[in-house]
Amino acid sequence: MKKLTYTMENYLEAIYELSQADGARVSDIAERMGVTKASTHRAMTALAEKGLVIHEKYKKILLTPKGYSLAQLTAEKHHVIQEFLTMVLMVSPDISESDACAIEHVISSETIAAMKIFMDKNRISSHTES
Repeated sequence: MKKLTYTMENYLEAIYELSQADGARVSDIAERMGVTKASTHRAMTALAEKGLVIHEKYKKILLTPKGYSLAQLTAEKHHVIQEFLTMVLMVSPDISESDACAIEHVISSETIAAMKIFMDKNRISSHTES
């Protein structure tokens, strides 16, 4: 399978996050992504053709195991980058959110691992308990 576009990775991430709560419907995904339902429907068809989602008419969108793995990886990268930018570099939350969304698609797993090690070594985390 060819590498997914940034947009397709963002759709997978949106489905992943929405699935954690109540599931992902086309209308929920469209709202989260700030796009039309028609655009979302086309994206779901493309993702289904790649074997990443199960998209049945009038039902919630489900991630396949392969889609889940890709979505989870993208979400994890996003979280690590955003936390690094906010907690280490002191970038504002709004800018770190936007930058993390852009960076997550091009950053290597090696760099993500290094960021995690740095934050762990320095005990830098927004989720650290006192």
